[in-house]
Amino acid sequence: MARSFKTLDDIGDLTGKRVLVREDLNVPMADGKVSDDTRLRAAVPTVSELSDRGAIVLVLAHFGRPKVPSPEHSTAQLTQPFSDVLGRSVRYIDWEGGAEAAALLQPGDVALLENTRFFGGEEKNDPATVDRFAALGDLYVNDAFSAAHRAHASTEGLAHKLPAFAGRQMEAELDALEKALGAPEHPVAAVVGGAKVSTKLDVLKHLVGRVDHLIIGGGMANTFLAARGVDVGKSLAEHDLVPTAEAIFDAAEKANCTIHLPYDVVVSKEFAANPPSLRTCNVHEVAADEMILDVGPAATEALGDVLKTCRTLVWNGPLGAFETPPFDAATMALARTAAALTREGSLVSVAGGGDTVAALNQAGVSGDMTFVSTAGGAFLEWMEGKELPGVAALSA
Repeated sequence: MARSFKTLDDIGDLTGKRVLVREDLNVPMADGKVSDDTRLRAAVPTVSELSDRGAIVLVLAHFGRPKVPSPEHSTAQLTQPFSDVLGRSVRYIDWEGGAEAAALLQPGDVALLENTRFFGGEEKNDPATVDRFAALGDLYVNDAFSAAHRAHASTEGLAHKLPAFAGRQMEAELDALEKALGAPEHPVAAVVGGAKVSTKLDVLKHLVGRVDHLIIGGGMANTFLAARGVDVGKSLAEHDLVPTAEAIFDAAEKANCTIHLPYDVVVSKEFAANPPSLRTCNVHEVAADEMILDVGPAATEALGDVLKTCRTLVWNGPLGAFETPPFDAATMALARTAAALTREGSLVSVAGGGDTVAALNQAGVSGDMTFVSTAGGAFLEWMEGKELPGVAALSA
């Protein structure tokens, strides 16, 4: 695959070279401990490879949204958890005296620098902050796709100051996204779910011109059903966006994109786990006091049949209120179908976004998809067709 960016394979001898590596280590904490180390583990391939190749590895990362420097937002508390997953020692370097401390490191050493957001200039992409970061390194590696939609000093500015390369995680992400929407094998299906059309408007508008099948689920499907004249009862729907939904239908028709909406649905009078009023019905039979909470079994099976005709799938958002059983049934079933098709080699499947990752984990199929992106905002902006500053800078 021809790439517009350089990777670690394009770097020669690294012995003694100081490499600034931007990682996303913004992990959740509970009671002073890391509660989910997914992001720490994702950084291991790049950091380990650079260290093994004799580089002096200086890791840049933000942690939380600090207004001012504070111990609770210090990356110092991540050094031991990161060291544990990395299987090698990780030093902590504060910005005070950082250059002097970095100068003492030896080839193969790994150090985690203090929170990049302790500088007001990080988020403003301030040239003085970029220069301060750049003074510590010889090369720059961006391995944080999830922060690539932000033009910050450590995600974008540095790529213009030092020779810039994509880390292994970034490389895998960009390769997967290219296969999914950049130059995909058709037919292409997109599953877009979630509560509100308003949060995914740009995604839907972009996708109708790029995919052959657009499967709309979640609360946003109700708005599209309303645009088709369906009475959705008490269901979550944005009735003020019906004209927008109609415009998306028109755009899809012009682009030969088929929009798939549920024709049978799971409804209830209350939103609770396994409610007594639960029933499955045709979309035209939803009562005034009922709400649609999931796609019905017949429509789910039909959607599975659609995927069987496709070569590529991109997925963002659940089909129903998957956190509350039994309204996870459609999402689980379609996820398992997608996973089975991927396993047998007939489908390239790329999924991303927090709820989507949680749903795929719940279905037990995350490991079977071609690629699962943990990036939230960056994945969504990519699906909207927007240029991501951190990625564009690597191609400059």
